[in-house]
This record gives sequence, structure tokens and C-alpha cells, in this order.
Amino acid sequence: VADLWWIYSKPVPADVRELCTLFLQCSCISVVIGGLFYNWMFASLEYSWHLSIATAISFSLLLLLTLFLVHPARCVFSMIMPTLGTKQGRKLLFSTCTMIAVVNVTPNIIGNIKTILQVIECICKNSSDSLLNSTALLEKVSWEFGDAIQETIHSLYKPMNGHFRFSLLHNSYLIYQKMHLAGEKISREFLSVEVLVKDSIRVANRLVAGFFMLSLCFESTWYLKNYLTNLRFDNFYITKKLERLAMDKKAAHLLVGSSKKLIRPTGLKLSWEEAVLCLVQAMLVTVALVLMLVVVAMDHFAFSVSDTAVRKAAQFSAVPITLDIKYKVEIGIMPFLFKVFGRPSEELLLRDFNRTYHHQLIFSSAHCKISPPTPPNPSVLLVLGLLFCILYATVFLETYARRLCRKIAASFFQSWEEKRLLYLYKKLSRKNRKE
Repeated sequence: VADLWWIYSKPVPADVRELCTLFLQCSCISVVIGGLFYNWMFASLEYSWHLSIATAISFSLLLLLTLFLVHPARCVFSMIMPTLGTKQGRKLLFSTCTMIAVVNVTPNIIGNIKTILQVIECICKNSSDSLLNSTALLEKVSWEFGDAIQETIHSLYKPMNGHFRFSLLHNSYLIYQKMHLAGEKISREFLSVEVLVKDSIRVANRLVAGFFMLSLCFESTWYLKNYLTNLRFDNFYITKKLERLAMDKKAAHLLVGSSKKLIRPTGLKLSWEEAVLCLVQAMLVTVALVLMLVVVAMDHFAFSVSDTAVRKAAQFSAVPITLDIKYKVEIGIMPFLFKVFGRPSEELLLRDFNRTYHHQLIFSSAHCKISPPTPPNPSVLLVLGLLFCILYATVFLETYARRLCRKIAASFFQSWEEKRLLYLYKKLSRKNRKE
């Protein structure tokens, strides 16, 4: 492994064997990265498969030529991997979490809300139908009562036909049509909102993911540029080469006296600045976690409400309505004249009209088209939880990722690393003489 890394990090291969080995290494790296790039575009960013394949192949070929021919590009590419453990990598993971939540959690919430609206639509339609049927019952009652009057009373005193006619029955089809159109309009609006939200978030996530990938490359390039142009940049480590230099100069006490400011790149010790930065980044990750938990809680709440609505709607019992009509009429014939002449008035008695009518108000029906509520996907929660565990891990591993970047740069530019060590040694020597 050490020999392979030595060939990979050398500016120019020494012979044909090293040249072939370097080409084979770059080819393997390009194939693996191309496969990951295809999976990222197709599965996460939701590009079409043919576009993902074409882009992945083009990217692999370009990466192969760049790694094989450009020595600093190999260094930058090698530093991209540990850079994934820094804030740039966390931004990319945040983008992935957002895309997972939008593609999987948001449609589930909207679907459960649509189920609730379907339940409400079913209740409104069935209750309206029952009310219209109740008007038919009233019309039936009025006609039967009118017929009873017509049959009982003498033709001389028979009143005019006073049957009631309910025009609402003639408009029942229009009412059903309007309710159906209103339900279709609500469904179309929800579908358009769902499509708009998914498309907007998908485009935004693609732009953000591309920006973060460019940021990863820029972060590695910026680190290498500062490493090669500024001797003081990230130069406070007690490396083995620095220890050997101090031993050769017989100045090992310089490293012991400056142990509070210098740290070992392979140790677990964190400086005060590094510890504070870790705490700040952990708080930011916690804020993002709380926001994601709110979205997940909304998903569970929408499912709970829709499931309760469907179960309660199925348990709705019909409400019985009883209409009792008791009617008795006495018709006096000119009672005033009979009283004047002192004779008893003649009355026509209508026989008692005593009937009972039954009706039921129905609020739910098995014929309603209600889509079943969709429970939250546990695999999505598992993936989100795993990603946030990785995010918290990168917070505390960011310092060590930067140390690894420095070590990679030092292995690619060993002559420059010796100049940096000499500069740090002289700096410690000057400080020691002043003290």
C-alpha cells in the first residue's frame, strides 16, 4: 500500500512500471467514482437514467485524464475525501436529507390530507342525499294528507288542491353535479400543489447539490493553494520529521516547551479553538435535526388524523327520524248566523289523520371512494437517522479530517513540507531566544 501511494503521489513516474501502475490506479478510481456519480444522479437527484449514464461516463473519462496527467489535481481529488468530513460535506448531507424528506415524507403528508378531504366529501355527499330524500318524504306526506282531505270532505265544501311541490327535488342532479365538480377541483388543486412542491424542491436540491460539489472541490483547492503559498497556514503540528529535525539540531526542548500550542497530528487532543468550533457546528446540526423531526412529526400526525377519520366515518350509524302527523279538523258552517237565530251550528267532521313516517339520515356509505391512509415509511426514518448520526460524527471528526488533508498535501509535496518544517523550527527558536 505504501508503494502504491508513493507512485500515486509522485509528480512524475520513474519508469514504465510506475506509469502503468498509476494508469491502473486512476482507471479504478474513475470507474468507482463514475458508478457512485451515476447512482447519485439517478437515485438521489432523480435525473433520467440515460442522462445519468451519459454524464457518469463523460465524468469518468474526464476524471481519468485529469488524474493521470495533472499531479496537483490528484492531490486535490485525494483531499476531497477527507473534506467530506468537514462543513462542506455536511452541507451535501443536509441536501440529501432534504431531498429524502421531500420525495418520501411530503407526498405522504399530502396523501393523508387528501384522505381526510375524501372523508369530508363522502359525509357531505351522503348527508345531502339523505336531506334530499327527506324532502321527498315531506312531499309524500303532503300528498297523502291532501288526498285524505279530498276524499273525506263533501264535494260542496271540498277545498282546492293544496298539494305541496318541492322544487328542490328537481335540482338534486344539479346539486350532485356541483358537489362532484367541487371535489374534483379540490383533488386537482392538491395534485397541482404536490407536483409544484416536488418539482421546485427537486430543482432546488439539484442546484444546491451541484453547488456543494463545487464547494468541495473549491475547499480542497483553497487548502492546497494556502498550503503551497503560506508557510504559516495550518503549520502547528509536531510531526516525526519535526522531531528528527529538532534532535539533529539538539533542540528537543523547543518542542517540550511549546507543547501547549503545538499538537500531534496523530493524537486525539483538540485545541481550544477546535473544541469551540465543534460545539458550534453541533448546535447547527441540532437545529437542522429539530426541523427534520418537525416534518416527521407532521407525517405521523397527518396519518393519525386520517386513520381516525376513516375509522370513525365507517362507524357512523344512521340517524333515525320519525315524523308523526296527527290531524283533526272541525269545519263549522256559518256559525255566526246559527248563533243569531239561536240554533245549534252544523259541523262537518274530518276523520282523524294519524300516521307515522320513518326516515334515516346516512352520513357514510361503502360506495365512497376513500383511499386508505398511508403510514410513515420506517425505512425513510432509518435512513434519516443514519444520515444525522453521520452528521454528528463529522462534527467531531472535522478536525481530524483537516489534519488528514495536511498529511495528504505533505505526501504530494515533500520538498515544500520540509520548508514548512524548517520555518516552524526557526519560529520556535526565535521565540525561545526572546523568552
